[in-house]
Amino acid sequence: MEKLWNAKRIGFWIILKYKGLGSVGYIASRSGSNTRQNVDITPREAVRRIGDELTVLCKVPYNIDSCRMTVGTTSYRLIPDNIDGDVIYAGQGLKNGECGALIKNIKEEWNGNISCVLPPPTGSIELTGTMRLMVARAPGEPHLISPPQSSFREGDDFMAQCVVPNGRPAAKITWLLGNQDLLAGVHMPVLTSEPGSDLVTIMQNVSRKLTADDDNTLLVCRAEHEALEKPMEAKRQLVVHYPPTREDPSGSNLITIFGLKLGAEGRLNVTVRANPAPIAEWTVEGVHVQAPNSDHPSFNALAPHFLGNGYYNVTLILSTIEKEDVENTYLLRVSNDLGTELYSVKISTMAEPAGVELSTGAIVGIVIGVLVVLIAAVLVVLAYATDRWCFAGRRRDNPRSSGESDTESAVGGRERSRIAQISARMRSVLPKAKDKVQATETQMETEEKAEEKKGIVYAELALGDQTSTEKPQPPSTEYAEIVYNEQPKENKE
Repeated sequence: MEKLWNAKRIGFWIILKYKGLGSVGYIASRSGSNTRQNVDITPREAVRRIGDELTVLCKVPYNIDSCRMTVGTTSYRLIPDNIDGDVIYAGQGLKNGECGALIKNIKEEWNGNISCVLPPPTGSIELTGTMRLMVARAPGEPHLISPPQSSFREGDDFMAQCVVPNGRPAAKITWLLGNQDLLAGVHMPVLTSEPGSDLVTIMQNVSRKLTADDDNTLLVCRAEHEALEKPMEAKRQLVVHYPPTREDPSGSNLITIFGLKLGAEGRLNVTVRANPAPIAEWTVEGVHVQAPNSDHPSFNALAPHFLGNGYYNVTLILSTIEKEDVENTYLLRVSNDLGTELYSVKISTMAEPAGVELSTGAIVGIVIGVLVVLIAAVLVVLAYATDRWCFAGRRRDNPRSSGESDTESAVGGRERSRIAQISARMRSVLPKAKDKVQATETQMETEEKAEEKKGIVYAELALGDQTSTEKPQPPSTEYAEIVYNEQPKENKE
């Protein structure tokens, strides 16, 4: 009772311990004053394999005179100068408030919490810090669960599951298809564990739509773990069936074989891809020959030769290349249980043209572009010739639109300009008397009629007396040369 009364008199100590791991905080109350002290522990969590080492360091901001570390079920009193044993002191010294431990040769039974115990700054209740040590345990062998059938068809939906059991911590799963990492179609992993056990099982699914490229490839589930020296793998080989096809960038079934020589043997080689193996049939000048066949005197059809990865070389041998053979078209029919493909084969004695290979779509696009440019050019010329669209006002502005030639237009322009200049002169020098003006105009008309048929008119301008008080200018006569074109009679009228 006395001890209990003393405890009440000192105060109540409330210990806040966070679940799992981490430092432990304390709230102390004594004589009405509150203080709070935390233990800084590093690391808070660690994963190590059996036989590895781990350093745990606990720190407080004051000097300490003792340091204890609980590892597993054993409590170790750590002294800086003592370096014997599996758990020894580590840190900068007790005077610096550091209580650390170097844990050597980690054992399976040490899996769990590791605690450091330090004296408080005042009072008698020791402070404790806790971290989590996870001793790695290798998982079991991975299992790859997939559909039971031995083969699939192109376009089938495929799903598989990889299970890696009982690892501490959970294993990491990586998927591969062939030699490439498989990322598309990988689902989120699912973790499970037995009640009361810290061993974790991981499961992950993958799904994809199968293609011809997936044929004969390995689907690999790879499990990686801290406790493993190297990854473990579970594999399954995929077998995908697909109809015959030929990988041609142009997508055309017309094949031209170049470089053959007249009078020499000719080999017509066509590479196709199929699974299962294809059956080849040639049609030469209406004759159907299924490979292999060597009965015909002029040609020999070889059996499809497997090149690997689903590729086959289909060959027709012509004993002698004649001129007529260059003009022929050889039909090749390739088929298996899933489909049939028909190819037209032409031969040429010319070398294969160098340059960039264009697909059918690119060639069609180029042809259409050229046609559009030609049509646009024709429309522009037609519009210019017929004064339509943007050329509709050209005839009004262009003197040639009225039927005049280039020479006539130029002469007419000069004529109008010179007449305007002469008119201006006449207005400035002619007398104001009406009789003089009329006489002059009459004289000009007479001379114009006289020279009309020559195309040149000379107009004599008689300068009259000036009415001004200033000294008159000496009498003079000016001649204006007017050049014009003779108009048709109907225009004159």
